[in-house]
Amino acid sequence: MGDLAWGRFMYTPDQADWPIALWEDHGRVIAWGWAQFPDDLKLQVDPAHPQLLDEVLDWLDDLAAGNPCEINSLDSQEEVQTALLRHGYRRRESGPYFAYHMRDLTDLPAVVLPEGFTARVVDDEADLDQRVAVHQAAWNSTHVTTDSYRAVMASWPYRSDLDWIVEAADGSFAANCLIWLDDANKVGLIEPVGTHPEFRRLGLSHAVCLAALHALKDLGATTAIVYPRGDPAYPIPQHLYRGLGFRPYDRTRTYTKAGQR
Repeated sequence: MGDLAWGRFMYTPDQADWPIALWEDHGRVIAWGWAQFPDDLKLQVDPAHPQLLDEVLDWLDDLAAGNPCEINSLDSQEEVQTALLRHGYRRRESGPYFAYHMRDLTDLPAVVLPEGFTARVVDDEADLDQRVAVHQAAWNSTHVTTDSYRAVMASWPYRSDLDWIVEAADGSFAANCLIWLDDANKVGLIEPVGTHPEFRRLGLSHAVCLAALHALKDLGATTAIVYPRGDPAYPIPQHLYRGLGFRPYDRTRTYTKAGQR
């Protein structure tokens, strides 16, 4: 669920004006759709209500108005894949995909940092500018701004005690790791992680993730998950997480629908 908060609030409102629909049963959300055209359509349906898959896909089709669409489904979501095929989507057999990894939190090793570096949690507004700066440098992108990250911090289920950075001796931020806690399932999602280009190859991403995982465990979580790219074109994140003890358990499959105009 943290991935939804991150995906929505990491952009400023003028960039994130995307249609979102909810299906409810007596006030409880049992399905939703998210339409960021053309290549980031999302949906989730309570397994107890599989008949809603067609309704959500009909809603997305109406919004697409005949334009091409792309949806990712997990390998294990067989009902979703069957519904996508019913609606004219076809599976793409090559290209990027995300590899879902998990790790039990019972045997976390100690955090080891190079001399002069420290790991700590973000101090909310006082650290906002530097927190954004290290993210922008790590990802070579300015999509995340101080305004959008302030919105991330204000969103549920963000927790500042799971937003970790590595600080260099001069006070600059060298790496970061944010984890989102799902209290109900005792699971934490790592999203995102980054290291400033000037501080790479020092093991800082490994250290900051491990520090955040210890904090996650202290909050009662038993498992952590992360889903980096899994295709050969983008191998480094998988090496990082497998070095931290994460192991793959699922992957995404991309389904596309050609335009009808």
